[in-house]
Amino acid sequence: MTERTATQVTEQTTELDDFQALTERYQRELLAHCYRMSGSVHEAEDLVQETFLRAWKASADFQGRSSVRTWLYRIATNVCLTNLEGRPRRPLPAALGTADQMGGDALEQDHEVAWLQPVPDAAVLVTERDSIRLAFVAALQHLPARQRAVLILRDVLRWSAAEVAEALETSTAAVNSALQRAHAQVKSRGLTEDSVEDDLTPAQQQLLDRYVDAFWRKDVDTIVTLLTSEAVWEMPPFLNWYIGPESIGTLIERNCPGGCSDMPMLRTSANGQPAFGLYMRTQERDFVPFQLQVLELDGDRVDHVRAFFDTSLFAKFGLPDRLPADYRPGDHPLSLVVR
Repeated sequence: MTERTATQVTEQTTELDDFQALTERYQRELLAHCYRMSGSVHEAEDLVQETFLRAWKASADFQGRSSVRTWLYRIATNVCLTNLEGRPRRPLPAALGTADQMGGDALEQDHEVAWLQPVPDAAVLVTERDSIRLAFVAALQHLPARQRAVLILRDVLRWSAAEVAEALETSTAAVNSALQRAHAQVKSRGLTEDSVEDDLTPAQQQLLDRYVDAFWRKDVDTIVTLLTSEAVWEMPPFLNWYIGPESIGTLIERNCPGGCSDMPMLRTSANGQPAFGLYMRTQERDFVPFQLQVLELDGDRVDHVRAFFDTSLFAKFGLPDRLPADYRPGDHPLSLVVR
């Protein structure tokens, strides 16, 4: 062992000695990794904890042949692969192969499906925002688990084929073949670099303000003008999904239970995209979580809304569990939370 190699091993061993600092350092990026693999923020949190548990148990055997970071990702990837064995992929309604519906059609729920979930931006650490976007994570769900792992390790983490082969205990040729098949599948889902948005423009910020105001007033006519002509609306656990402003407008008009001044929205961000927690007024006149909307924009219009009815997500996003009866858009929510 050279003097330089010995120094590197010593530094890495020292890093493992302070395990609390290590978990704090890598928590958010490992959560992003496990989320990409699993499609669930709830599962990803458990997988990260399992990763750190295994790492702690194996720390005495760490020999420094790779960085601690690479070693942790190797453990996390295999934890995820074990977790995914025999499990179905996590879809969104439009990926189930059913036709889009008209806005007035009866709603059908399926709570047995393990749906894809959004992840709070604040909970993850990513170097490339497109690697966490819902469209990308949804496309990953169509890949077999090992292909999914190969694509993430090669394209997102920029590992070499040899590094991936070592982590997955396979050959470089098998890694390259899996990556080629994964690229073909993702490409067939229409995900390209062109689909990744830049930071929001002033016009898009104004669009979001108008969107929030229109829902507060339940101004369906305005809502539909903010959508693209081919806008898509999905809302798991409902199997129904919708295309086009007219159908989406009818859906909101007929099936959304709130009226004027019944639906305030609080801004957050999910998967590198603008998102809102939508609240609904109760009979007691206060507001409770109703759905978490994640928006995909195309220019100065909304092109895709994924509205998640899993209200447990509100806590994950740091959103309050209630808003007082006198809440109005623009009020600071943290000073008005009803506990």
